[in-house]
Amino acid sequence: MAEACGVKRMKLGSQGLEVSSQGLGCMGLSSFYGAPKPETEAIALLRHAIESGVTFLDTSDIYGPETNEFLLGKALKDGFREKVELASKFGISFAEGKREIKGDPLYVRAACEASLKRLDVKSIDLYYQHRIDTRVPIEITMGELKKLVEEGKIKYIGLSEASASTIRRAHAVHPITAVQLEWSLWTRDVEEEIIPTCRELGIGIVAYSPLGRGFFASGPKLVENLENNDFRKTLPRFQQENLDHNKILYEKVCAMSEKKGCTPAQLALAWVHHQGDDVCPIPGTTKIENLDQNIGALSVKLTPEEMAELEVIGQQESVKGERHGNIATTFKNSDTPPLSSWKAA
Repeated sequence: MAEACGVKRMKLGSQGLEVSSQGLGCMGLSSFYGAPKPETEAIALLRHAIESGVTFLDTSDIYGPETNEFLLGKALKDGFREKVELASKFGISFAEGKREIKGDPLYVRAACEASLKRLDVKSIDLYYQHRIDTRVPIEITMGELKKLVEEGKIKYIGLSEASASTIRRAHAVHPITAVQLEWSLWTRDVEEEIIPTCRELGIGIVAYSPLGRGFFASGPKLVENLENNDFRKTLPRFQQENLDHNKILYEKVCAMSEKKGCTPAQLALAWVHHQGDDVCPIPGTTKIENLDQNIGALSVKLTPEEMAELEVIGQQESVKGERHGNIATTFKNSDTPPLSSWKAA
């Protein structure tokens, strides 16, 4: 069934994890992109993805918060758990309305136990540190994650939005299976240092927001249809003064996709797929028709000339606005303190 749909399997990293060559980012079903999807529809979408061969599902305890993990727990009943590679994340805490990044051992363990309960599973296949706590040496956080692997509570360890030096230090404590990062035609800063570091160490690459948070699916008109509580409304690239510039990038992708006989979203996603067989994009969606269209991107073949043309279209100067507003720091350059400086609380 999966192969017939064009969703092949791939090795993610060099530690033995095998996943579908395209995953599904589950965040938008519960939070950040407007009102949550009704539960019955969300479960139908998740199960349709699994039956279509998209078995690598990505969630986090902060999505909702917590409601996305509960949703996946329900969707994975009736024998579906055995069919999927389940990824979740810890590290962003919202307490009393305050956002805090946490990576101390007690928090790591408590977060994992809580996720296992919500997901109603015995083990999480891939467990990421969602954001790096720059107060705690990465070796300390990894030490606790290593224990969770030994106890069978998690199978593989990942990092999200980590700098190259943090990735190296973490990998020295216990092999990192995957690094999750934002990578798309309009977000390419990771190509300089992070991607080469992952490749040198045999770490798989998971590309989130490969469609530019929906921009390459709908272009500027996306913004007109966003709900008031959709956090994309706060992002610099979606502000009118930047949108007028960024729509030129979208129009160029549209023109090329027309020639190729695919949609702009499929072309943008195919570009990520063509970055290498160690890259797994995880586009999110709330609609079955969009999910099927994203699977169609796996059949879009790009020549070296077409890849080069897209590289030019997606140059840094083609994009106006930072990828985040005030809500997030750029974690790429935030390294954790040296091990010698850490004192347990």
